[in-house]
Amino acid sequence: MAPSKIDTPTPALSSDAHPTNVPQDASRTVLRGPVRKTLLLLALPVLAEQMLNTFVGLFDTWLAGRISSAATSAVGLAAYVSWLGTMIVMLVGTGTTALVARHKGAGASEQANRCTNQSVTLAAMLGFFLFVLLYTVAPVLAAYSRLSGDAFDVAVTYLRIDSFGHIFMGLILVGCAALRGVGDMRTPMLIFAAINGVNILASCVFVYGLEMGVNGIVGGTIISRGVGAVIMLTLLIRGCAGLILIRSQLSFVWARAWRILRIGIPAATDGAVLWIGHFIFLAIIARAYDGLLGQACFAAHIIAIRVEALVYLPAVAWGAATATMIGQSLGHGDPLRAKRAGLEAVLQCGLLSVMMAAFFYMAASWIFEQMTIDPLVRAAGVGPFRVLALFQPLLIISIVLIHGLRGAGDTRVPLLITILGVLLRLSVGYYFCMIAGWGLIGAWMGMFGAMTWRATAAAAHFLSGRWITTRV
Repeated sequence: MAPSKIDTPTPALSSDAHPTNVPQDASRTVLRGPVRKTLLLLALPVLAEQMLNTFVGLFDTWLAGRISSAATSAVGLAAYVSWLGTMIVMLVGTGTTALVARHKGAGASEQANRCTNQSVTLAAMLGFFLFVLLYTVAPVLAAYSRLSGDAFDVAVTYLRIDSFGHIFMGLILVGCAALRGVGDMRTPMLIFAAINGVNILASCVFVYGLEMGVNGIVGGTIISRGVGAVIMLTLLIRGCAGLILIRSQLSFVWARAWRILRIGIPAATDGAVLWIGHFIFLAIIARAYDGLLGQACFAAHIIAIRVEALVYLPAVAWGAATATMIGQSLGHGDPLRAKRAGLEAVLQCGLLSVMMAAFFYMAASWIFEQMTIDPLVRAAGVGPFRVLALFQPLLIISIVLIHGLRGAGDTRVPLLITILGVLLRLSVGYYFCMIAGWGLIGAWMGMFGAMTWRATAAAAHFLSGRWITTRV
């Protein structure tokens, strides 16, 4: 599965390209500025965006914890389903970032704009597909997670309402992917700041003011995503960072769409495999014990994963910055700079991950006290969470480097790494949880093994440099 021969455009404009109102300062910085400083400046806005976004996820979990354990399970299950939606949108988003960055680095601004328009069309189609799919399978997902009675009803209703928001979220994510491809990290940050502010305000009004219970939480989510989609489309219609929606370019063109999907399909498959693995993993945890202890382990896992999302903040931020720098550097014909960007990202983000791991380990009891009022959930989660904290640097390395590889358009090798990692997670987790009887920590043994494998394999492939010759 080695990448194919390089197909990097030259820095000159392509024959059908013409200059647009693209700010050149950002592009010059990405291509010629000091690697360390440039990477930091690109990553910080994404970090702020991720912090805001994760805070809302934590807020929703906290809010659900004040309602009932059924509400916590519903919000947690919806988070997994939303993650699936995000992975599927990678069909478009990954290809968009890689191609827009390559065109931008080569100076082909018109080609970057055509790619953006086609991506928006694909995002609208994909968002509607996700809405229909997730609305239909909501009862299956709830039943598979062994939710029953009130918890089952709450989860199904929550998932069906939440599914509508994927129509909006597809447009937001793909628009952000295009903007990041040209090096604009600030606009996505501001859009998500608006989304998160509306989410918190609306959820509080619905839950406490209108007393809608858990449905008030998802109601706030839908409204905030709708606001975000309107903002994104308004900016692109008016023109943003040199990208502008043009009616004639929005029509579906198979050749252009296939070029985007050719890169995105392995990435989306990667995400789908990872999500399926996590969902099966969730089912293993749900079956670890019966009765209240089983529900407590499930809720503890949900809380741990939502809190662990804090580590994804720097990982995704530096990963996005790395993808932009690698894509533009390869388009500009500078593979050495592309490789330096990936290594610098691991260094910068790795230092942050060590600090986060130390915080998780020392504050485990306090974290669970804040996230749930159920003493059984606290007892089930604190010990395993301390062990999980020790593996966070490995998680960071894998996320940053795999984002960088995707920025180069190399999505096939990360897919293979993910498949093997999922098999490792499920087999080891099942053995120690269900056969050895170690419960939650036993299931997480599989998670620890998968983290170690992904980090090691991603680092080895990145250092080999074979991704430099990836065709886009």
